[in-house]
Amino acid sequence: MKIFKMSFFAALMLMFSVSVAAQNAEQPKAEQQGKSKITGEDLLGLKSGADPKKAPQGKKAGYSRKKGRPVVFVIGDSTVKNGKDDGSNSQWGWGHFLSDFLDTTKVSVENHALGGRSSRTFQGEGLWEKVLSAVQKGDYVLMQFGHNDMGPLNTGRARAVLKGNGDQDTTVVMEATGKPETIHTFGWYMRKFAKDTKAKKATPIMLSHIPRNMFTTKDSTTVIRNNDGLGKWTKEAAAQEKAFFIDLNDMIATKYEKMGKDSIQLMFYGDHTHTSKAGAILNAKTVAEGIRNLKGCGLSKALKQ
Repeated sequence: MKIFKMSFFAALMLMFSVSVAAQNAEQPKAEQQGKSKITGEDLLGLKSGADPKKAPQGKKAGYSRKKGRPVVFVIGDSTVKNGKDDGSNSQWGWGHFLSDFLDTTKVSVENHALGGRSSRTFQGEGLWEKVLSAVQKGDYVLMQFGHNDMGPLNTGRARAVLKGNGDQDTTVVMEATGKPETIHTFGWYMRKFAKDTKAKKATPIMLSHIPRNMFTTKDSTTVIRNNDGLGKWTKEAAAQEKAFFIDLNDMIATKYEKMGKDSIQLMFYGDHTHTSKAGAILNAKTVAEGIRNLKGCGLSKALKQ
């Protein structure tokens, strides 16, 4: 087991070096073309399938199913599945690499996350309905949302939810369509994912969303966590629905802090939110560790030793 850990982190360090060289090589070219860095929360991930008008079409849910083998469905945003899921923009989501840590003779993994989506828009655009239609008894659904759940309710990209975990709602008139839409709390949407999953006799697993490359102060080495907001509401929603919960945000943040700031920079590409290949692999490995620590979760039996 110790040999595996050493080889894994040795491979990570090699990827770090390659990533640095690639970023350094691309920087002059970008400057010559007059490109600027992505700025502003609303612009993050526009090259990652976040633009609703340019969203890549994924495979039909349930495509990997074989008799007697549960399917692990993964839903979320571009930190889970980035763009066409091929690394063409040097950004990757952790869902792409999750199958590397699972025994695919026991389960199959399908990554149906989509960039730019919030818990609200993933349901509102019918994406969840398509996934849910393929969920069967014995399957698992991993869900990670939060990066896109704040902001305007009815203007611009209009993907925000109400804060909290309660049952309150509000009705707004959508700027794009002129039609009314009822908006619920973040916890309400997360609970609906869980309820729908359990109704199919499948197992829901909620995850707090991955941390950004941001620190409590400019000179601090402490990574900002989401345990007072979205992460807290995810945990509360999981408790209410008796769903499994993995505090992915805190687990990854703790690893980042042990790495140091220089190494943390190599976990991201293009902005402070989207991960590089090395970062996505680290996150997928952390998800697997989280699954292993879930008491009573059958999916832990499908993890590679």
